[in-house]
Amino acid sequence: MTWTQWFIFILIIQVIHGLATWKLYIKAGKKAWEAFVPIYNAVVLMKIITRPWWWIILMFLPIVNLIMIPAVWVETARAYGKDSKVDALLCIVTLGFYLFYLNYVADVNYIENRELKPKTSSGEWIASILFAVVAATIVHTYFFQPFVIPSSSLEKSLLVGDFLIVSKFHYGARTPMTTVGAPMVHDTIPIIGKKSYLFNDNYEKRNSSWMNKLQLPYFRLPGFENIERNDIVVFGQPADTLVDMNNFTPDRNYYKPIDKKTNLVKRCVGIPGDTLEIKNGVVYINGKQNQLPERARVQFSYDVVFNNVNANSMYELTQKVKPILKKYDITDGIGYNPQTENFVIQATPEAAKQAVVHPNIKSITFNADDEGIRDDNTFPHDLKHNWNTNFFGPIWIPKAGASVDLDMDNISIYKRAISEYEGHKVVTRGDQIFIDDQPATSYTFKQNYYWMMGDNRHNSIDARAWGFVPYNHVIGKPVFIWMSIDGINDGIKNWKFRWDRIFTTVSGSGKRTSYFIPFIVLIIGITLFNKWRKKKKAKN
Repeated sequence: MTWTQWFIFILIIQVIHGLATWKLYIKAGKKAWEAFVPIYNAVVLMKIITRPWWWIILMFLPIVNLIMIPAVWVETARAYGKDSKVDALLCIVTLGFYLFYLNYVADVNYIENRELKPKTSSGEWIASILFAVVAATIVHTYFFQPFVIPSSSLEKSLLVGDFLIVSKFHYGARTPMTTVGAPMVHDTIPIIGKKSYLFNDNYEKRNSSWMNKLQLPYFRLPGFENIERNDIVVFGQPADTLVDMNNFTPDRNYYKPIDKKTNLVKRCVGIPGDTLEIKNGVVYINGKQNQLPERARVQFSYDVVFNNVNANSMYELTQKVKPILKKYDITDGIGYNPQTENFVIQATPEAAKQAVVHPNIKSITFNADDEGIRDDNTFPHDLKHNWNTNFFGPIWIPKAGASVDLDMDNISIYKRAISEYEGHKVVTRGDQIFIDDQPATSYTFKQNYYWMMGDNRHNSIDARAWGFVPYNHVIGKPVFIWMSIDGINDGIKNWKFRWDRIFTTVSGSGKRTSYFIPFIVLIIGITLFNKWRKKKKAKN
């Protein structure tokens, strides 16, 4: 729904609330009209049920309000003596319409100065858990979100098994668009494996389903910095979703809302207005080679031929090869090509130069597509652009308010952005382009777009596969590595903690510094101080 439609919907809810509670307001010493005035009726109701004013804010926060509004129904009933478990259950299962019964049928009286504390220990536990969930949901949605690196696309800059803290407020927190869903669960509910939100994911029905009409329009709170070139960014994958997270297979027939798309983390190598080109794996921005931060470690594919490495099986062969490569910090993307009898590795150029001197290594050769060889899996997936992951572009990255001239050579580059992300109908007839059934030779973009790539240049499915990332897909900025586990996907028995990465910052210059020991000392200090303060207070 649009903001106007949501405004009308909220007004209708206010009328229903007034009809359900105006007599209850009178019994509490208030005026009947106070039950009908939007916002003000909530302020008065908080006074009636003896709850703080900031509950009103929580009632309007998506997802959080799914907990807070039923809590207000229950508290309203309790304020009039209906405080049994049955009364609470009736408030919830009737979606608050139990208040109509209290307002028009039941003989109830307002209880002043009532006991707010739950009568039973189980009630206390439930109240504590609910408000813990509310607090955690607010932090998760508007401030920080934990995230784990699932793939090797950013090796060796960020590693598989790095647990990140992602800041939502650096670029501005995006408010939830999906209004009905489980708190703090992104896509599926753990254990049961069911979808965690209410939405019709059929691509053809996404604009007509009543469930999808409950979506809020996109809105982002102000941030204190813009996305800068070479920032590492967490975002929702623009290619709708992934069928298989392990194989990164897009599925156009399975549609997700923007705030529920698959979370990815990449480096933003191109910002709005940039002209980007990739030559032999190296990124050039506006004609100049992109200068990466000090901690960025770019990897490429290499063919490795070994001497005197024999084995009876592929597994045994790989196990013999791994220790040799690990000596040079080459641990990612080790594969084997039986046709050439070469191992294919992902390594930094520095590591490849060092490893080639090993007595068991015969040769290490750069392995990538040549210029002019078209890769079917490379954006924009047409016959006019003979691009691949190694040689790509040049391509202009759309900027809000900037225009691009459209022709039959570049429409495939910008068609998805104009139609999918900006909501226009784009078709071509012969040599002519139509936008919303009108002939078009140019287009002015409404929002900014970004070019996200992995530092593992030849082993990363990124913007070279699915194109631009619109700003409304941006989630946040990784700022901190709070845990790092080597072998995270190999079973708990094979886990090894990377102590040098735990409690380190994502960005910064120079060698990583772990703040784990200072953090432990701080926690111990706070704990001892609190114990001393309690003892002193007890003596006094």
